[in-house]
Amino acid sequence: MAQTARGLSSIRQKLPTDVVILSSLRTPVTRAYKGGFRSAYDHELLSHVLKATLAANPNLHPSLIDDVAVGVVLAELGGSKAARMAQLHAGFSDRTALHTINRACSSGLAAVTSIGNMIASGQISVGVGAGMESMTRNYGSRAIPENLWEELRMSPRQDAQDCIMPMGLTSENVAKRYNVSRADQDAFAAESHKRASHAQKTGLFDGEIVPVSVLQSNLENPEAPPTEKITVSQDDGIRHDISVEKMAKLKPAFAKDGSSTAGNSSQVSDGAAATLLIRRSTANELGLSSSIIGKWVATQTVGCKPDEMGIGPAVAIPKLLEFTGTKTDDVSVWEINEAFASQALYSIRKLGLENEMDKVNPRGGGIALGHPLGMTGVRQLATLMPQLSEGEVGVVSMCIGTGMGMAGMFVRE
Repeated sequence: MAQTARGLSSIRQKLPTDVVILSSLRTPVTRAYKGGFRSAYDHELLSHVLKATLAANPNLHPSLIDDVAVGVVLAELGGSKAARMAQLHAGFSDRTALHTINRACSSGLAAVTSIGNMIASGQISVGVGAGMESMTRNYGSRAIPENLWEELRMSPRQDAQDCIMPMGLTSENVAKRYNVSRADQDAFAAESHKRASHAQKTGLFDGEIVPVSVLQSNLENPEAPPTEKITVSQDDGIRHDISVEKMAKLKPAFAKDGSSTAGNSSQVSDGAAATLLIRRSTANELGLSSSIIGKWVATQTVGCKPDEMGIGPAVAIPKLLEFTGTKTDDVSVWEINEAFASQALYSIRKLGLENEMDKVNPRGGGIALGHPLGMTGVRQLATLMPQLSEGEVGVVSMCIGTGMGMAGMFVRE
């Protein structure tokens, strides 16, 4: 946690030891296999957003950035070599360190938290929390272990075996155990697209998105070397013409008698994002105080049953509120990841937010925008900050495969 003070008034105080945010940017999020980044590499996207981070902070010399943390889930070798290459290609000093983090769906928020904790503890003064993922290149059977330690197969603990349960089946478990109907899931999903469509058409995403030029292959011959250069400036998974009626026609995707479909589940996607954090006293010394847009307050993580991993936000957010001495009424905007409509709806109801749906994912979520695993937590933060007014509090939260939830609190300045 960035500070030990508790309560809304304490969180809003501006202390020299605060961990503050100078920028939070992202690439567009595009559909895996068919979208704008289908021929791009994850580290290629990371390089673009890191370069944009330097450009957005011209008065901060790159050599002053101490460390970069990158959330990544599926990439080979944890993405460490590729991320380091991207960092240097983007113009960072070779003296700036880098590490990657894999906490599944919360890897991006975990990266921001890693940098925040290092700044708060005095280890570093400036850092970047980032995330990247190309699900086009790395998603599929390779992401699920096939050969397991034999003793695990025979383990008397079912929850140990449940750690490799397909995420879609965990969504079905949540729907059945907590009575989340198919109709409600479809309505929630359609609303996500509706909100994202409005935000895109009215330019609400423009300030957080870095346009990216990439080479792209022809869809008819995806194995051929990419030759067409295009610039991607918008998320391409939003369905502007979606309706509840269209959602209702989709077949269950994970179980014959299930309620989770391709339409009410998050999209498999590609993208990258980065947030620049700095100690407030350092920002003041460098004359950057006017560039501060917000503050990281705290992050909390907690486990839950692996076979209902989607309830993660419902257990992590109360822990965060208790830790910070705040209440749900103190939060102006909630960015709760929509891995599946079933788990997002259950979490919203469990948290008592069903009567404040205008505060939850006001610009849509993972169902409409996509869920590039390592990127999502930072993408949510980039989307959160422009929605907050000075002094307002926002929360980013998500469920985590294998059974966990994570939640982070931020204040706008």
